[in-house]
Amino acid sequence: MTTATSTRIFSGIQPSGIVHLGNDLGAIQNYVKLQDEYEAIYCIVDYHALTSTHDPNLLRERTRDMAASLLALGLDPERCTLFVQSHRPEHTELAWLLATVTPVSWLERTPTYKEKRETQPDDVNHGLLTYPVLQAADIVMYKATVVPVGRDQAAHLELSREIVRAFNHRYGNTFPEPKAVFTEAPTVLGTDGVRKMSKSVGNTIDVLAPPQVIREEVVSMVTDTQRIKRTDPGRPEVCNVCQLHRFFGEDYLEIQDGERTARTGCVDTKRLLADRIVAHYAPARERYLELMAKPALVDEILAAGAARLAPIAAATMAEVREKMGLR
Repeated sequence: MTTATSTRIFSGIQPSGIVHLGNDLGAIQNYVKLQDEYEAIYCIVDYHALTSTHDPNLLRERTRDMAASLLALGLDPERCTLFVQSHRPEHTELAWLLATVTPVSWLERTPTYKEKRETQPDDVNHGLLTYPVLQAADIVMYKATVVPVGRDQAAHLELSREIVRAFNHRYGNTFPEPKAVFTEAPTVLGTDGVRKMSKSVGNTIDVLAPPQVIREEVVSMVTDTQRIKRTDPGRPEVCNVCQLHRFFGEDYLEIQDGERTARTGCVDTKRLLADRIVAHYAPARERYLELMAKPALVDEILAAGAARLAPIAAATMAEVREKMGLR
């Protein structure tokens, strides 16, 4: 965990189960890179997941799946700290304390809250509203100064910064304002070619799944809807399959040209992409299966991560309680 710099970063990821291509290209590859540049803390946020996942067995299963996926894809517990949010219950206490300095109006205006009200209108629970407060608590518990985010998530981090400012203004300088380190990670569209790849939407390519599953998911992808016949020229700039090829080979411009000139068909391009995804993730898939066959080892790694953070969490909470007048 010790790095050349003392800068501490924090990032959380939902326990959505086995990872998909969007998870890896959009976040995990960056996590792997950053663990050698910072003192990196990565959290599987199961408290957050309770706002939409209410099956306890499913939550446990998805949490271990995500942990095994992260480890298989390159997170090293010797170079970073990986833990489960609920294993450090101080997070919820700090979230409550931060809630007392957070105006409701700040929470009601968040894009995530508005989106969730649309996507799960029959389950608009209090956790959806106060989600950003817990998110702020996650970060400042360890006084992380840097949070890796995509540019589309900058507004979410700014709310955490506002909460920090409100707390520091009322109780004195306590928490650093976390700054974004913007990643150039792409927004990966799902197999529908329209929406961001997401388990909740059901448009994923599950890169650690059996090869046959990956092939079926890739073959189902929507390509250029205006290309009706095999002999029609394609538009690679709007074809999601063509765009994803850029991550799995240096010949992606040649592949795009093949589509544009109708030298190749969409089925050919899909099959090639499926072959390359299967081959690229084969070592990680093998490691994932090894880890899932040893659940006690995965649990041990997560427990060690939480234990490593216990002194930091205890010190933060002691300071906060003292400043707020709690005995």
